[in-house]
Order: sequence, then C-alpha cells, then structure tokens
Amino acid sequence: MWFNVDPRSSTPIYQQLIDGIKEGVARGILASGERLPTVRELATELSLNPNTVAKAYQRLEQEGIIETMRSRGTFVAQQPPVVDLQSGRQRIGELLDKVFVEAYHLGISLEELRQLFAKGLEGWEKRGRV
Repeated sequence: MWFNVDPRSSTPIYQQLIDGIKEGVARGILASGERLPTVRELATELSLNPNTVAKAYQRLEQEGIIETMRSRGTFVAQQPPVVDLQSGRQRIGELLDKVFVEAYHLGISLEELRQLFAKGLEGWEKRGRV
C-alpha cells in the first residue's frame, strides 16, 4: 500500500484513508480510471473494519475523487471534480490557517515557513502537479 494507516493517530482512520487516496491521486500514484480494491479487500489488507473503508469510499465518491460502478468495482474518477473557485479558495485558506497555527506551535518562523512552502511547491511543479 502506498500510504499508512496509524491507529494511534488523532486523525480518524476513515479520514486517513481519504487523505491517503487523495494524495495518491494528486501524486499520480493512482491514475484516472484505475481500479481500487473493494471495500472488503482494502479492509482485509489494512486490518480495518469494512464499515470504516466504506465510509471513506462514500466521502471520496461524494467529492468526485472516485466512482463506483455496480458489479464492476470502484475506480479513480476519470475527470477531476469541478469545484467552485470561491469555495476552493476558501477551503485552501482554511487549510493554510491550520498550517500557520501548527507552525506557530512548533516554533517555525515565517521565513522558515516560506522556505518550506517554496520547497514543497517546487517538488509539486517538478512532478507537473500544479
């Protein structure tokens, strides 16, 4: 599996699954149209309750990241979801606020944060993801 689930994390397991699959799609690890494991297969592979995996898959489907085709399986969506630009900017702003709060509590200066952001953005650009 390309991501880990940490049962000791404060992040709920279903959210870790959502985040892992979204990251896999964003990084190109999971290609558009690629078949995902069934709920039961993924639950078995990760030693999770199938209801937890089903909840994650439902959320991902609602967000347009994956699509389920009856009797065929679950696949990475062919088209990235279309998001209202205003809503997208608001969501990114909320996420950045969380990063700023964490940086403050970790003692990371604004300059260090700028450098980390630039380095991360550079890595995404190199992979053609932004």
